[in-house]
Amino acid sequence: MSLHTRVCDILGIEYPIVLAGMGGASGPELVAAVSNAGGLGVLGAAACGPKQLRAWIRRTRELTDKPFGVDTLLPASVRRAAELRAEGPTPAEQLPDLQAFARDFMVREGLAPVDPAQLRQARDPDEPATFTAEFFDAQMEVVIEERVPVYASGLGNPGPWMERLRANGTRVMAVVGAVRHAIQVKSSGLDIIVAQGHDGGGHNSPIGTMALIPQVVDAVGDTPVLGAGGIVDGRGVAAAFMLGAEGVWIGSAFLASEEANIFDFQKQAIVDATEEGTVVSRTVTGKPARIIRSKWTDYWVREDRDPLPMPYQGMVAGPVMAAANRDRRGDVNPGFAGQGIGMIRAVRPAAEIFRDLVQGAERTLETRRF
Repeated sequence: MSLHTRVCDILGIEYPIVLAGMGGASGPELVAAVSNAGGLGVLGAAACGPKQLRAWIRRTRELTDKPFGVDTLLPASVRRAAELRAEGPTPAEQLPDLQAFARDFMVREGLAPVDPAQLRQARDPDEPATFTAEFFDAQMEVVIEERVPVYASGLGNPGPWMERLRANGTRVMAVVGAVRHAIQVKSSGLDIIVAQGHDGGGHNSPIGTMALIPQVVDAVGDTPVLGAGGIVDGRGVAAAFMLGAEGVWIGSAFLASEEANIFDFQKQAIVDATEEGTVVSRTVTGKPARIIRSKWTDYWVREDRDPLPMPYQGMVAGPVMAAANRDRRGDVNPGFAGQGIGMIRAVRPAAEIFRDLVQGAERTLETRRF
């Protein structure tokens, strides 16, 4: 049974399987591998400064002549942060206390601080601070200047940028976690909507994947939908089709690939994990995200502390994650992943993972064995 759908025609690809734009993990090598296999690779550029993003786009073009995409965040809550005035201390006022809280954790875990000069070197001092409104705007300018084939908003509405994206011939997608969000982004005239359920890794929805996909499909009418959240094998791809999706957005299955831009100890954490191994936590980015459970996520629960909103929580967690990465501490920073990781058994080439997804979906759809 052919997997060809409207999504293939819109994106210019062979199979309607799209690599989720996983921040940092979906780098040029993984993106090119998925695009070259017949799907659509999407750069996970959420934390990329403008210079790094431009370099990633150009590197991807060196590795593939196929279509590819770029995923960034456009969270309205960050844009409104300066206007919000809640009772009690502001996030900026709470920041020093929680940074001290994080340093206490590092002492307990034997993590020496990373040299601040090295942290500064990792980010161009001339660029906007990460996860600020200015940062997101600067990223979008690069996306437009580089005329990328596909743009995906991993969080937020791309509407304000649609006219300029369309002028470049860029296809536009947006990831949503609720029907009301799907209706909002559809009104901007985008090409494809990604319905990502609670099962998925990273920033996701409070609504389960099985419930979310068909409700979004029904709500957006003739706009094609990609199903996402916990899909790691061909059976999951077929299930998304049965729910009305015309393709899939897959992340965690490709985290355990040779090309994924994460540390080897994080890939091993995925292989070792079970379906019970993840939690939804705000402790890394400030927004709810599904992460492999760790000493860092447990610490906040045990001490009964509330993380700060984005972008402030990144200023708390960033030095801890950097120290854990330096020391290869998978018990502190195992990374983001979805609930389907219990089915991942080994680290493999991305092309092999992609082939198994296609063949498994075709076999399942032909035999109707779900």
